[in-house]
Amino acid sequence: MEQVQRETQTSQLKRTLGPWNLVFLGIGCIIGAGIFVRTGNAAALHAGPAVLISFLIAGFVCALAGLCYAELSSTLPVSGSAYTYSYTTIGEFAAWIMGALLLLEYGLAASVVAVGWAGYVVSLLGDFGLVIPVELTGPTGHVVKHAVGGELVPVIVNGAPLTYLFNLPAFLICGAMTALLIIGVSESAKVNNVIVAIKLTVIIAFIIICGAFVIAHFDTLKSNWQPFIPPASGDKGEFGWGGILRAASIVFFAYIGFEAVSTAGQEAKNPAKDMPIGLLGSLFVCTAIYILVSIVMTLIVNYKTLDVPDPVAVAVDALGPQWAWFAKLVKAGAIVGLTSVVLVLMYGQTRIFYTMARDGLLPRVFATVHAKFKTPWVNTLLVGLITAVAAAFFDINTLGDMTSVGTLAAFAIVCLSVIWLRRTHPEIPRGFRVPLYPVVPAFGIVACIALIFTVETRVLVFFAWYTLAAIILYFAYGMHNSRLAKGLDDDDREPVSPPHLR
Repeated sequence: MEQVQRETQTSQLKRTLGPWNLVFLGIGCIIGAGIFVRTGNAAALHAGPAVLISFLIAGFVCALAGLCYAELSSTLPVSGSAYTYSYTTIGEFAAWIMGALLLLEYGLAASVVAVGWAGYVVSLLGDFGLVIPVELTGPTGHVVKHAVGGELVPVIVNGAPLTYLFNLPAFLICGAMTALLIIGVSESAKVNNVIVAIKLTVIIAFIIICGAFVIAHFDTLKSNWQPFIPPASGDKGEFGWGGILRAASIVFFAYIGFEAVSTAGQEAKNPAKDMPIGLLGSLFVCTAIYILVSIVMTLIVNYKTLDVPDPVAVAVDALGPQWAWFAKLVKAGAIVGLTSVVLVLMYGQTRIFYTMARDGLLPRVFATVHAKFKTPWVNTLLVGLITAVAAAFFDINTLGDMTSVGTLAAFAIVCLSVIWLRRTHPEIPRGFRVPLYPVVPAFGIVACIALIFTVETRVLVFFAWYTLAAIILYFAYGMHNSRLAKGLDDDDREPVSPPHLR
């Protein structure tokens, strides 16, 4: 903690960001993968048209975590990630667990986005008469389905359901992004701004044009909202209010990225005022946009047909052949935006592994930098392999649930870090303080855990085994090889007392 405070005092970053800068930063980071990919699954399988309520619930939980991020970022402004927050406040073991959770948040999130990217590419290529064999466009062993009479039904070939072999386009995009990251691609601010503008333009155009279509044909389309909340089927999380809560854990994916606002705490002009405006303002705007998209989407087509990787494409295709040009533009815009998201998520995961390797928690080879490209190529290859295999062979719902569980658990630890830091270092200056402490961080922990337990049992079982394996690896390797255990600080020069000697 003292070391971080010293670094804060010597920081040379300029405080140039006002509240509106932070709001737009948050909007640019939030809007993308979730709305283009996961909304359809949540509506089709769990909430129906009431998925808009799920967005409200998920946005509220994110706001609780966002306030905690704001306090940590104003207190530890040199710390740019939840991993470092955990390391600095609670300790090395918490940081290790956070690193494992961030593999789910970033690594598997990249796989989810890659699957969505593949869906839009297949749809756009089909518009131009280029058809990829259907067996090569989905998760291994799953039945191929197509829309018939407002529902998805299996494709029958030679008397038996047709099944997917693997998702080739998703595998290829992960491979391409891995190669780019090894070679060394740094997105400039201008390129990123263009991509953000494309994403926002696509979403706003979708809302305006499809909204006008809905208004003009409301008498016909209103039947798609009957009932607004489909009755519970008896299975856990399938429709009813239980389904709305289950869908909230799914669309929670749509808010991944909002914590990027918190990393700008050291560059905010007035952190105490600007950080909550940036975090809550961007969450409010994005929640409103998400609700409008879900309203339009579930009115244009029956929610049962939206269990696909490219729900926005399904909705615009339903406008009719006279809008084919618009459908192509929407799909192309989605592809551009999602390509950037895959790259950024994979980049983030490689840098987390790199930091953990430098801390000694992972083998040093993961911090090896390529002699020519100056990038951590070994861990980039590993991240690329994990991401590509997951995207190629697993279905989007399983991957998305794993991502949401990992992210919710990470957010819960961030909320806990605020409480921990208030108790252990109450004297440290804080640019922003969580209001209604300790109610907000405590409720944030409870809300995150509650959403975790809405996912399928098989995902919870996987998460339990995954966490257990991470704990075993820490005690078998990380604990004995970390810099902290060896008495080294960040620059490998100044010896510090190992924790068991303090």
